[in-house]
Amino acid sequence: MQPDFPAPNRPVPEGARATRELLNYIPQLSLKERDWRWDRIRKKMIHGKIDALLLLGNDISAGSGMGNLRYLLQVGTGFGADALFPLDGEPVVWSSVAHMLRPTTLYHSTQEWVSDFRHKGGPPALAAEIEARGLDRSRIGLVGFSSFLQTQPTFLHHDILGIEKCLPNVQFVDATPLLSEMRFTKSEEEIGMMREAGKIARKTVDAMLASCQPGQPDAAVYAEMFRTQVANGAEPILFNLFGAGPVEHSEDELWHLLHGFEHPVIPSMRPLQNGDLVISEFHTQYGGYRVHTEYTVYLGKTVPDELKRLWDIAVECLHASQEALVPGRTFGEALEMIRAPAKKANLDWVELGFNSKGTASPEFPSIVYEPGYGNNPGNGDRMMNLVLEERMTLGNNVDLHDSRWKVDVGVMLGDFMVVREGGAEKLVDTPLEIGQVG
Repeated sequence: MQPDFPAPNRPVPEGARATRELLNYIPQLSLKERDWRWDRIRKKMIHGKIDALLLLGNDISAGSGMGNLRYLLQVGTGFGADALFPLDGEPVVWSSVAHMLRPTTLYHSTQEWVSDFRHKGGPPALAAEIEARGLDRSRIGLVGFSSFLQTQPTFLHHDILGIEKCLPNVQFVDATPLLSEMRFTKSEEEIGMMREAGKIARKTVDAMLASCQPGQPDAAVYAEMFRTQVANGAEPILFNLFGAGPVEHSEDELWHLLHGFEHPVIPSMRPLQNGDLVISEFHTQYGGYRVHTEYTVYLGKTVPDELKRLWDIAVECLHASQEALVPGRTFGEALEMIRAPAKKANLDWVELGFNSKGTASPEFPSIVYEPGYGNNPGNGDRMMNLVLEERMTLGNNVDLHDSRWKVDVGVMLGDFMVVREGGAEKLVDTPLEIGQVG
């Protein structure tokens, strides 16, 4: 194999090591947490007769494709990475291209869970390490990413073909569910990361409200929300389902104000005006962990009565969520409680329920649609009799409208909650008053 670079004029000094200073400024999960996860997954591997895991991470769904690899190894990247996690021995991570690892990988300075990093080399590099470890006739579990949105585990087709060609005697099995199941509930360390993300999310709501000014393009609001996240220590993931437009407009002109939309369609350089509505569902990620927030802002001196009514009922649904999300209650029972205020008012909704988050989004459980509608299992198909567990972490989706008033205007409200005895713990503390400017 040819070298990556010619010999430098001066080699790295003998004994030089990657700086450790950055560890003081980047959130860390403990080695105790790592050891607990590794012990637990290895027990599952033994039970499943799996000799090693091959994790193939990618950038699908705003980085969620790295969720399992991030959970197991605390390595995150926006470009995808691969890893070998053996039943015995230390793991290896392949990430980045060769020139990103000069003079060493930055991962040596930002985490302490893994020490063996190499640049990506595709199936030949993975196969060479598997052969070197005597695993070329073993049973290896492939780990990708799946969710209720991405229902099939995600693998790059030619990666799988290449791996199977290089390792014809290996028996490959899908091991994605092993790690996905481990992420159903969160440890207190994980919740600690989410609690910090929640604090930043609340600052982001405040920034959204402060920047919604007439004459400002909606892109300026979007940018200020993102700036606030990164400037306060959140990781720079871009997930903001955003929308802006006039509440009052011709009925034959449809605006997208029931739920935010994805970039790059949004944001735009359209100037905000009095009478506009701004809606957002955004994620805030800290130390690898996401929380979810939804909020609505109205520009104008007086919030229209119909809009205020929608908001007040959304607040009732949010209060009901905090009461409903307790251990032992079935998903179906919780959803009935959450949806009761909207049903009583005979309102329509786009989403009304909860979706789980952690190192990826959405995780299990996530139910936002009506039974029999939308996709399975996002509508709760075969899940309604399952029970909530302590330390499940759930974002609230309360997206209400009244088509008798307007078919294209609604409100969005959501906090992020931890399932707890006596009532869910809120991590964002989203304002219970509709945002108003003017």
